[in-house]
Amino acid sequence: MALIGVPREVFPGEKRVATVPEAVEKLIKLGFTVAVESGAGDAANFSDDSYRAAGAGIIDGAAKLWAAADIVFKVRAPTAEEVGLMREGGMLVGFIWPAQNAELMQQLAAKKATVLAIDSLPRQLSRAQKMDALTSQAGVSGYRAVIEAANAFGRFFNGQITAAGKVPPAKVFIAGAGVAGLAAIGTAANLGAIVRANDTRAEVADQVKSLGGEFVAVDYQEEGSGGGGYAKVMSEGFLQAQREMYAQQAKDADIIITTALIPGKPAPKLITAEMVQSMKPGSVIIDMAGEQGGNCELTEPGQAVVKHGVTIVGYTDLPSRLARQSSTLYATNLFRLAEELCKTESVKPDGIIDINMDDDAIRGLAVIKEGNITWPAPPPKLAAAPVAAKPAAAPVTVKKSAHGHGGGAPMAGNKLAIMFGVAAALFWFIGANAPEAFLGHFTVFVLTCFVGYMVVWNVTPALHTPLMSVTNAISSIIAIGALIQIAPPLLSGMAGVDERPDELIRWLAFAGIALTAVNMFGGFAVTHRMLAMFRK
Repeated sequence: MALIGVPREVFPGEKRVATVPEAVEKLIKLGFTVAVESGAGDAANFSDDSYRAAGAGIIDGAAKLWAAADIVFKVRAPTAEEVGLMREGGMLVGFIWPAQNAELMQQLAAKKATVLAIDSLPRQLSRAQKMDALTSQAGVSGYRAVIEAANAFGRFFNGQITAAGKVPPAKVFIAGAGVAGLAAIGTAANLGAIVRANDTRAEVADQVKSLGGEFVAVDYQEEGSGGGGYAKVMSEGFLQAQREMYAQQAKDADIIITTALIPGKPAPKLITAEMVQSMKPGSVIIDMAGEQGGNCELTEPGQAVVKHGVTIVGYTDLPSRLARQSSTLYATNLFRLAEELCKTESVKPDGIIDINMDDDAIRGLAVIKEGNITWPAPPPKLAAAPVAAKPAAAPVTVKKSAHGHGGGAPMAGNKLAIMFGVAAALFWFIGANAPEAFLGHFTVFVLTCFVGYMVVWNVTPALHTPLMSVTNAISSIIAIGALIQIAPPLLSGMAGVDERPDELIRWLAFAGIALTAVNMFGGFAVTHRMLAMFRK
């Protein structure tokens, strides 16, 4: 039975922890034992007692934990000291960034370790999404970036009209509409800001609009999609057109949030010093790419500085500033990975794992296997689209009616004749045996049913829900019948004909008219208000 060890993170300012008590319970059910270094979850508000209650053991000291663990779950890449504590032939799971940490890769290989870099997951695989820690952490970062912007900004995000004057809404421009950018767009729009966004990938325009933002396109035709869901390096012509657009947005925006990253390369410089100088005093720039050098020329990684009257925030620990939330999401990602490692038929549910290099997802994650560097992985073999078989004959489709809520196919002739025959026999039986007073009321009922059906029920479903059709059809039947009861008879004034119904019937009819009117007009009013919620 393999032991999963979770050490305290030693990177300066890092508050996250690689697993949480909820995930510990699930890992134990998979057959693993779990040990957590004492105090590992304190910064994320997970106490040692909460881990004990979930079934984890608590080990004092990093050296003891690294020596005991068969598998180590971490957030940040290990330091040289931590690699020295690692068991030879052990396994490590966490953010490694092999392209940027060649020396670390050599150190881990010398330990004959097996290393799964969660940042190397092939994100284009649909089943890999549950393990995609980059996405989960980027979503937290995008949300937190807006919170930091609101903290540094000197006004409301939403526009307000008060007795003391009018407050215009903040104008937010977001460079990059990946996971972090989309999270920032949604958060800023929910706070009431006017949000504009740009991305080199034209296909994200609909996603930006769906979150309440406006997509600002670059006036240059070039496809910007790269591999694995990232953007690619663009041509100089595109970059020049992009800089011109950014210069325009910088003059108008109150807040700029940059999220642009290219895997294995420094962050592209999108916001120049001249653009910063052109921004309004009190404006804010949140540079989410600070850890990779920043998207703004004036960014100081890890710091919030004021230059040319603009606050430039280059924090590198945005997920860590929501440590409990980001730790919970990250722990879920690692648990899903543990599930995948235990899925092969040769592995029993007893905490024994299998690094299946034939699995595209696992192959992408495995940057080192038993001391052999296997990074970079070959591109995953994506399933080809199935070739549709040529149908022998085109299926016959029945065209539905353009009106009402019923089926579109007309009733067969024999069934229609039978239905009319039964109806005629029923009406003859009623007419032959029912009292004379009943026949008059029954006739009114039949006519009002017909009118209600034809007038209300056959309204197109796009304008009238089925439930409203039924209720309004019933209401129209009642209303028409009540109006007939209140109105003087057509034969009024002739001998033997009553001019008015008795008082009880008249008052009941009046009440029916009032109630049905409230139902019908109130229903349309409510529908109008509901539709107005979706209008810009």
